[in-house]
Amino acid sequence: MNAEKIIISESNRPIWQIPIAALCFTIAFGFMAYKVFLWLTSDVPLDINSSDFHIAIYFSAIGVSFTYTKRIYIHLEDSKFRPTFEVGPLKFGKWKTIKHYEYVSVFHQPLTDGSYIYEVNLWYDNNKHFQLYEKNDYKEAFLIGYELSEELGIDLLDATVPNDFKWIDKEAWKTKMNDSIETQNPKT
Repeated sequence: MNAEKIIISESNRPIWQIPIAALCFTIAFGFMAYKVFLWLTSDVPLDINSSDFHIAIYFSAIGVSFTYTKRIYIHLEDSKFRPTFEVGPLKFGKWKTIKHYEYVSVFHQPLTDGSYIYEVNLWYDNNKHFQLYEKNDYKEAFLIGYELSEELGIDLLDATVPNDFKWIDKEAWKTKMNDSIETQNPKT
């Protein structure tokens, strides 16, 4: 089955987080192996319970926090999407069916420190929505929203100004973006 798919993903983790995660996973595995080794080789019966593995659990959680990514897979042919939480090759998430795509919106959410985060939502099935992406960069969030709306053939709503929502004229926006790219990269 060679169907068209869209993948929306967080940025890859910085390279410096990989050795930290590897160290945490190694400590967790080593501690668990040590406990099991003691249990198997000891003449004295040991009562092993989950509290004996608290160090392994803590270090595993730290390792996961340095390696996980969130992705959303959208399968256009079957009208399904799947949000996933991924740690290495392990993917956790279920497919959900969308009956009717309505529009994509980009809006900002204030944070407690006074800054903003921009969210991209896919609205479907009579006012249900799914948060696809969040980033503190307006342009990147808007580009994700634009590309998704183009792939799905639906409208794009700019809701970044409170109480002043605007439907985007995608043709005019595309022309504006092409003009700005040409001025940044003039032909010689």
